[in-house]
Amino acid sequence: MDAARRFSRVVDFLGPEGFERVRSASVTVFGLGGVGCHAAMALARSGIGGLRLVDFDLVTETSLNRIPVAGPDDCGRYKVDVLAEHMAENCPDTDVRVDRAFFHRDTASVLLAPPPDIAVDAIDSLNPKAELIRRCRTEGIPVFSSMGASGRKDPSKLRTGDVFETRNCPLARQLRKYLRKRGVDGGVPCVYSIEDSPGGDLPPDREDEVLRRGRIRNRIPSLVTMPGIFGYTLAGMVLEYLAGEKKNR
Repeated sequence: MDAARRFSRVVDFLGPEGFERVRSASVTVFGLGGVGCHAAMALARSGIGGLRLVDFDLVTETSLNRIPVAGPDDCGRYKVDVLAEHMAENCPDTDVRVDRAFFHRDTASVLLAPPPDIAVDAIDSLNPKAELIRRCRTEGIPVFSSMGASGRKDPSKLRTGDVFETRNCPLARQLRKYLRKRGVDGGVPCVYSIEDSPGGDLPPDREDEVLRRGRIRNRIPSLVTMPGIFGYTLAGMVLEYLAGEKKNR
């Protein structure tokens, strides 16, 4: 396949110099749930040069509605492996590396070495999420973060901005507390929704209890739509940054 033709419309959009920066960049995506998998796929299909996928979780039956490249036969496999396999076949111009790992304080040094040009935070758990952002800020790695997408349904309520300037987002409100304790008080671009957060959480999925680290959390109803939109928005923010249209440090 002719790569020049394949990415011609990306070049048209970002410009030759902007696209060259995309091709030479390395991005690490932390968390491959409904948001992270869409962000990673969008980056690969846009020609990102290097992509590192970090997630410890397995594909389950209840996650199939949010992972666009997984099917029933993939249940029980690592999400990073399923996504990397798909990219190897369909996005051969991107160098993909996988880590079947859980990001936290003890694994941070390994998973951020060598440092990527950009980090994408699609982590659900607050402590790992805050620790990733803190480490990125300390080490000068631009990081783009996703707030809560589950339970939302109105794309017109989606917003982008600094985590410390969001409104009506419970996850962002909690995350700010965790970040302030770590000495971070701004400069974290994110995607979030101002839609009222859903109530009436459901019990945890039995199949997920044995897979997750940390506390067991109640599940929130979710379609593929809003997590996908969140993921594509994150990818768009990364591409704009790399192309030189936005600066966030």
